[in-house]
Amino acid sequence: MDAQTRRNWRIIMTPPGAEWSGRARYAAAMYFYQRGDMASDTLEVYRICSRIDTENPVDVLKRWRIGAEWIGRLEEACRAMDSAPDPQ
Repeated sequence: MDAQTRRNWRIIMTPPGAEWSGRARYAAAMYFYQRGDMASDTLEVYRICSRIDTENPVDVLKRWRIGAEWIGRLEEACRAMDSAPDPQ
């Protein structure tokens, strides 16, 4: 995984609540959408949630029953990043 992709995985996994975290997650979602890794309906959820820092887009995706493929990728990336050393 290259440094830019790793950085965007970290950003999209930003926990809800921090100021501007919704916008940061949306920016990372745009990165993955432009790479073809995310469907447009999933991106739309990140857009809707971008102004609500306390809302977790993954919770919304699950509640609306969309984005299952993306959620799987996100969980896989989370496991991979937890097990791999951080490059310096």
